[in-house]
Amino acid sequence: MNQQEPIRDARTLGIPKMLILGLQHMFAMFGATILVPIIVSKQYGLPLSIQTTLFFAGIGTLFFHLCAKLKVPAFLGSSFAFLGGFEMVSKLDTGAYATMSATDKLARACGGIVIAGLLYLILALIIKLAGVKKVMRFLPPVVTGPIIVCIGLSLAPSAISNASTNWPLAIIALAIIVVCNIWGKGMVKIIPILLGVVGAYIVALIMHMSGMTNPDGSAILDFTEVASASILGLPPFHLASFDLTAILVMAPIAIATMMEHIGDMSAISATVGEQFIEDPGLHRTLVGDGIATALAGMFGGPANTTYGENTGVLELSKVYDPRVIRIAACFAIVLSFIPKVADVIGSLPASIIGGISFILYGMISAIGVRNIVENQVDFTKSRNLIIAAVILVCGLGFSDGITFVVAGTSITLTGLAIAALAGIILNAILPGKDYVFGANPTGDQNRGIHR
Repeated sequence: MNQQEPIRDARTLGIPKMLILGLQHMFAMFGATILVPIIVSKQYGLPLSIQTTLFFAGIGTLFFHLCAKLKVPAFLGSSFAFLGGFEMVSKLDTGAYATMSATDKLARACGGIVIAGLLYLILALIIKLAGVKKVMRFLPPVVTGPIIVCIGLSLAPSAISNASTNWPLAIIALAIIVVCNIWGKGMVKIIPILLGVVGAYIVALIMHMSGMTNPDGSAILDFTEVASASILGLPPFHLASFDLTAILVMAPIAIATMMEHIGDMSAISATVGEQFIEDPGLHRTLVGDGIATALAGMFGGPANTTYGENTGVLELSKVYDPRVIRIAACFAIVLSFIPKVADVIGSLPASIIGGISFILYGMISAIGVRNIVENQVDFTKSRNLIIAAVILVCGLGFSDGITFVVAGTSITLTGLAIAALAGIILNAILPGKDYVFGANPTGDQNRGIHR
C-alpha cells in the first residue's frame, strides 16, 4: 500500500470537497468546544453561552490565521485550562461578590480572560525582541517531543470516560474511522472522522428508535434542547468588566496556556512538515492566540486555545491546507446563529465522541514520538533521558495540577504547564546541551521539520 501523499492545496480537490473537509474539522472541535460553556453554565452557574462560544471560536480562528500570515492550519476552540478560574469566580462570596449576580460574575471572569490574552502579547514581544532562535534554545525536541506526547496522553482519560457511556457505539465510530482511513479510496480516505461521526450517529438513531438505552439506563439520544431551541438567534454578547480579584484568578492561567501553545505549535509543525515556530514565527502565533482570547473575553466568551483534536484530523486526513480550517471556522460562526442546528449536533452521544477521541488523542501522542525520532534525539545521553522522564511524569502525574496561593488568590498550574516548566529548566541547567535551532548538528536535530 502506498503512503498517502499530503495535500497542501485543497483547491485541487474542488470547492464541494473542501466544504466537506471543513465540516469534518468542525465536527472534530465541536464536542470539546461546547463542553466548556455547558460545564460553566450547568455546574458553576455562570451564564456562558454555547452560541457565543461557537461564534468566538470561529472569529478567533480567523484572527489567528490573519496574524499567522494564513500559513498555520490550526483551529482555536474554547480552553479547558480556564475552567478552574470560572469555578473560583463563581464561588466568590465576599465584599462586592456577596450580592453579585451570576451575569456580573461572568463579566468579571471574562475581564480576567481579556488580561490573560494580553499577556500573550507581552511574551510575543519578548520573543520578537530577543529572537526566536534564542528562545527556542530552551525548547529543543527533547523538551517539545515529550510535551506533545503528554498533551495526547493527558486527554486519554477523557476519551475512555466518554466511550464508556456506551462501548458498542464508541467501537462502531472507531471501526468506521479505521476502515475508511486504511482501506478507503479517494475522498473516503481523507474524511474518516466525518464518516465515523455520521455513521455512528445513524446507528445511535436506530438504537434509540428501537427503544434501546445506554448501559446506565439513560437515553442514547436526547433531543430536549433541540425541541426548545429557536431556528435563528443572535449570540448573547456581554461586555467584560474588570476587577482585580477576578483578574488575579484568571490572568495567571495564561502561564499554563502559553506553554501549551508552544507545544501545540511544535505538534502542528511536526505534523505537516513545516517549521511554523520560525515562519510565520512563534511571536505571530502567540499574538493570534492572545487576540482571539482577549476578543472572546471582551464580549462574554471563553478563552481560546489551539485544538489538538484538529491536529489529529490533519495527521489522519493528510490535508494540510489552512483554507480548510478557515472553512470550519466559518461553519462555527454560521452555527452560532442557528441554535437548533447547533443543538442537533450537540445531541451527539458522548460515546461517539469518545470513539473518535481514541484516534485523535492517540494521534497527538504519536506525533510527539515521531517528533523525537525524526529529530534524532539521542536517548543514550543521560541528560535527555532525565529531561524526558521528568516531563512525562509531571505531565501525566499532576492530573489535577498544583494549586498555590498568591495575595490571597488561589492559582492552579496544569500538569502540562508544570511539565513544560520542568523540561525548560532542566534543559537549561543540565550540561551537554547540543541543540541549535534551525541547524542540523550531530545529535538533537531539527531535520524532521525542514524538508
